[in-house]
Amino acid sequence: MRKRPLAIGAALAAVLLLGLGALYVWDSSRDDVIAKGVHVGGVDIGGLQAQAARNKLQRQLLVSLNRPVIARYHQRSFTLTPAQAHVTVNVSAAVDEALKRSRKGSIFTRVGRTVFGDSLNIRLKPVVSYSKRAVKQLVRHIDKTISRSPRDATVQPSARTLRKVRGRDGIVVERRPLRGAIRRLLTNAGGNRTITVLTRRVAPKVTTAQLARKFASYIVIRRQAFELRYYRHLKLAHTYPIAVGRQGLETPAGLYSIQGKEVNPSWHVPNSSWAGKLAGTTIPPGPKDPIKARWMGFNGGAGIHGTEDVGSLGSAASHGCIRMSIPDVITLYKHVSVGTPVYVA
Repeated sequence: MRKRPLAIGAALAAVLLLGLGALYVWDSSRDDVIAKGVHVGGVDIGGLQAQAARNKLQRQLLVSLNRPVIARYHQRSFTLTPAQAHVTVNVSAAVDEALKRSRKGSIFTRVGRTVFGDSLNIRLKPVVSYSKRAVKQLVRHIDKTISRSPRDATVQPSARTLRKVRGRDGIVVERRPLRGAIRRLLTNAGGNRTITVLTRRVAPKVTTAQLARKFASYIVIRRQAFELRYYRHLKLAHTYPIAVGRQGLETPAGLYSIQGKEVNPSWHVPNSSWAGKLAGTTIPPGPKDPIKARWMGFNGGAGIHGTEDVGSLGSAASHGCIRMSIPDVITLYKHVSVGTPVYVA
């Protein structure tokens, strides 16, 4: 009687071993089958054998990745093609990772998943390679095309007025975020491949509202009218009669600035033929010095100074300098600092 239970036990053990063996053989036969619910770059490769999965990824994944990345800024667009970026995808590595994930767990887990039709819900990102240099070159090109320095507000002088010229904001491309966005699109197999170039604005250092404070003093010399206009905070404060350079020694037109100031200056005679024996000499303050009271130099040797020859005012009589009456030049001197613009019209 004791032999019968032993026989039954042995039989059950044999059946169990045969069953386990069959399970092992069946599981081993699926070593290259990817579990359901596995996606690579949005492509479903669940239930496929490795080679079939590679073929499917080659067809669908590469088609998706072989679309250009487009960066837009208003009406401008900048394109980086996969060929320019040297985009490649390691399909075999993606399939190997999918198989590895599929084989995780025990044999019973895998068998149970198959029997009950469970899915893993695994979404893998493909290993995509690209040229970082190509991305940097594109971003540099975008930056060079779009970015601009801010332009300060300024003053445009003329013979009759001072016109305010509005400043302009600068534009700076946010290069680091742009590089990151381009890299993400190059490695992302799906979705939109167009991005907007992010920029930030840089305000000018001098705005229109600040011009009056910046230009506390401004001088405009009207040669034809023989007058000097003094502007205080861009508003005409006073007009003075002057003498300008005679024919052949005209006061040069252009925009200059006060380069130096001096009280009771000496006359450093220019080394020119018209100066005769005095050429290159220095005449100290006194009766022989034609430069009286004050000196405000601009344009190298030219300057604004006082004169006792008030009869010359209102004419072209000097050797290139601007002559004023002594009281007028003393008054102007008090209001003018080094750097004050001088516009000769």
